[in-house]
Amino acid sequence: MSFRQNRQPRARAEDENNHCGGDEVANTLYDLLQGVADMQPRGSGKENQEVKHVVIVGGGFAGLNCARKLASRSDVHITLIDKNNYQQFQPLLYQVATAELSATNAAFSLRSVLREHPNVDVKLGEAVSVDLKSRTVTIAEGQTYQGDFLVLAAGSQANFFGTPGANQHAYPLYSIHDAELLRSRILAVIEAADRDPSVLAKGALNFVIVGAGPTGTEMAGALGSVIHAGAEKFGDRLASQAHVFLVDRGHAVLSAFSEKAQAYAAKILQERNVTLRLGTGVNEIGDGYVVLDDGSKILTHTVIWAGGLKASALSNCIGIQCGHGGRLDVQPDLTVKGFEGVYALGDFANITGKDGKPLPQLGSVAEQSGKWCAKNIASDLANEARKPFQYLDKGIMAMIGRNAAVAEVGEHRHELQGTVAFAAWVGVHAALLTTTRAKIGAFIEWAWDYFGHMHSDLILDRSDQANINWNEDEEPTASTSATPTPGHKSS
Repeated sequence: MSFRQNRQPRARAEDENNHCGGDEVANTLYDLLQGVADMQPRGSGKENQEVKHVVIVGGGFAGLNCARKLASRSDVHITLIDKNNYQQFQPLLYQVATAELSATNAAFSLRSVLREHPNVDVKLGEAVSVDLKSRTVTIAEGQTYQGDFLVLAAGSQANFFGTPGANQHAYPLYSIHDAELLRSRILAVIEAADRDPSVLAKGALNFVIVGAGPTGTEMAGALGSVIHAGAEKFGDRLASQAHVFLVDRGHAVLSAFSEKAQAYAAKILQERNVTLRLGTGVNEIGDGYVVLDDGSKILTHTVIWAGGLKASALSNCIGIQCGHGGRLDVQPDLTVKGFEGVYALGDFANITGKDGKPLPQLGSVAEQSGKWCAKNIASDLANEARKPFQYLDKGIMAMIGRNAAVAEVGEHRHELQGTVAFAAWVGVHAALLTTTRAKIGAFIEWAWDYFGHMHSDLILDRSDQANINWNEDEEPTASTSATPTPGHKSS
């Protein structure tokens, strides 16, 4: 009950006090409190404003940037749900896998990033189903979260395109967990070859990378550095026996780049002893081998999958037909057609650019779509029209190795190569890191590696990746995995 509703009882009390000689102190105190109560409705009204609930699924570039942009509003409460309690910086995962960076410089605690925003709750849990009509999310542990707005930014997963054995034997590179497993496997086979040279004949130091886009190309260049570091620690004999194969169904590395950049990247990779198998797909990946579609077989115990992405598994649990890559097709304002207050962002959405073509699955697209979604939700709250997403194309770049990179800057793709592009890559990626601590830490590790020629310590911290059956029959056997979908083999 408000003070305004108590005026009549005060009048009676005043009469009684007058009858008893009065109580000026009590009346004065009451008048002060009454004045505060009367002033509140004419002020900001923040206590009485309606707070809207925004549920965001996914704490990657898209979801986290949306949450941070909205968090400054006092009329919004945000629940951010992710199966991890951290954001991972996917463009640097290959450096975690090759021990060039520590995992703490490529992953950031969501709670720490959002600690200054009390209106944001971070919930650890994997979303397993979504009701788009009611904007309700259910996580694996059984809890449900319903919002006035629902933002689906659940990210991506490896797309194996039905390649037999890929799911069981290949190492994808799309999460911190993936990167740490791969790092341990790389170190495990190097240690095994040092201990028992006979395993070299079984492909111990053959590394096969599937996919020659930025992830595969950067991984191939970084593996060259690992092999060089291994030569310093284990001797030139092992380094001379190591082979890196870059396999892609396309006929060029870095197909999204210019022909000049493609030629430069191919030249640098070959100079660093990377064997290019272009125009060639993968038919099967087994325990100790890879079979290519030209019939050739490579003995290997380390197959790195950089052959493509699709939306995370949540896309199968939302009750509507998804588009290319299992992603949700969205309208120009990033909303899902037919469902009020539902947005889809980043790698979970097919977002169309101004040329009418889908935008690529890049961190910059995810980051900008997250911020734009927040602005459109703000427009919804103000009963204003949402605006179509406008992507600012800052360009693309890829690191190939020490002093070697390619960059195409801006919408008009001004080209850079070599040391200049290398410096640009370092600067841009450091700037994109979420926390100041990570920016400083990454710079220190890069500087130590570059100027001191000192690679990070090669620590085998996941011993299970060293459990390799070197006596396994090397001949291909009938695969128990699904038959490839016609026309959709690995790239």
